Amino acid sequence: PRSILQWNVGSHRDISHESLSLFRLLEPQIEILVLGTGDRVERLPPATLKQMRECGIAVEVQDTANACATFNFLMNERRVVAAGLIPP
Repeated sequence: PRSILQWNVGSHRDISHESLSLFRLLEPQIEILVLGTGDRVERLPPATLKQMRECGIAVEVQDTANACATFNFLMNERRVVAAGLIPP
């Protein structure tokens, strides 16, 4: 729950089913993945989001500043959450 891992993603274009596999391997299994896509919210392929939902993981896509705030809020609620953050 209190780990920091390097995620080899440079931009929202690099986010794919394969790049999200790291989050599917975490134990305990996360409920929510908060993705910060940089300075602004970027759309991700619907199929990628659907695959994560099928694995039981909800995905919230936001700009990175708001993703950090959402992650902290969810952690404060003791939710099992992870964040994938692309610097703005």
